[in-house]
Amino acid sequence: MSKCDLDNGRAFVVGGGIGGLATALGLTKSGCSVTVVEQAEAFGEIGAGLQIGPNATRILDSWGLLEKVRTIGVLPNNIVMRDAISGEEIARLPLGVDFRERYGAPYVVIHRTDLHAILLEACREAGVQMMTGVRIDRVDVSDVGTTAVATDGRVFSADVTVGADGLNSVLRQAIVGDEPVPSGYVAYRGTVPIENVSEHDRELDDVVVWVGPGWHLVQYRLRAGKVLNQVAVFESPGFLRGDTDFGGIDEFRAVFAGCHPHVRSALESVGTDRHWPLYDRRPADFWGEDRLILTGDAAHPMLQYLAQGCCQALEDAKTLEILVDDADATIEWPTVLQHFSASRIPRTAEVQTKARMFGDICHARGVDRVLRNELLAQVSGTDLFDYSDWIYGGPVLDLLKSRALAGV
Repeated sequence: MSKCDLDNGRAFVVGGGIGGLATALGLTKSGCSVTVVEQAEAFGEIGAGLQIGPNATRILDSWGLLEKVRTIGVLPNNIVMRDAISGEEIARLPLGVDFRERYGAPYVVIHRTDLHAILLEACREAGVQMMTGVRIDRVDVSDVGTTAVATDGRVFSADVTVGADGLNSVLRQAIVGDEPVPSGYVAYRGTVPIENVSEHDRELDDVVVWVGPGWHLVQYRLRAGKVLNQVAVFESPGFLRGDTDFGGIDEFRAVFAGCHPHVRSALESVGTDRHWPLYDRRPADFWGEDRLILTGDAAHPMLQYLAQGCCQALEDAKTLEILVDDADATIEWPTVLQHFSASRIPRTAEVQTKARMFGDICHARGVDRVLRNELLAQVSGTDLFDYSDWIYGGPVLDLLKSRALAGV
């Protein structure tokens, strides 16, 4: 008998992005009956490339999705950091056989819309009920379940509600009551057909991060190598002055004026019709109550410098799946969510905090830039594995290992 047959496995997920769909898929695989609602009129994602580390690709593998991801995406050979002023290589993390054997899964880059489409198809095949055009206004919680009320008056009852409604989460506002924190940095990003880029970038097999004083450029190929993804990020002088409208094209051009010729050439093909101010939130020590919980960017929005926003959302989904799957025939949601919070809050707080720190390292100026280059050069190559174990191993791997050892 599945858990949903006992009428205590009805899960309601608010938000149909990558995190919400991953949560829905995981809960469905653990035996729950899941409904996902999305406020937009259609399911979809905006944005460009995603870097998916092995802590997340092993989760996709557990759902039978890794081969699709590998086919559509790209497996880069290395992550390379270069000084964006001098052009010199600072550090190189190999992503080949040694890396895959150490972490049990590959490092993949994929277009955000492609990963979303893969998860959407998997949810449909798994029987997840999905609805669009539903904007949730509030969720009421009782001892026996939850009632989500939409802005148009529709009501959705469930045994548990998961808030996966992103950075500007309505549910987080009700639970935590804080606001997103502006970083002062702005991103310009986009993809370009590979035939329209320089010959050097056309042959790019790595994730390359060009780091400069207060700015950086990331480059890697997507969609089986057919397009080049580029993200240019800089600290906005307008934000520092207190301007309400900041990060425009004039700032973009001025900030990158002194960069290496290769970077200047690459920036010519970065889309400049739109830019995104970058936000995160301070780590919260409380994500919900007995039958209501936050996940993904609603719980732990983070800056992109460790490429872990999507990965941590997948870790959330897998952790919740494992905890529900390990529960008795009757799910005790308060216990499940208590264990979920105890596992995930410290983990994601560490990633959020270290993402900010790594951003400072990437954007070092003056003497700090020189010291960064010298120190990272001393630990390049496979020596860097010792410094990446904390992020690419992680608690979810421990949970999976413990289940395997128990013969589950």
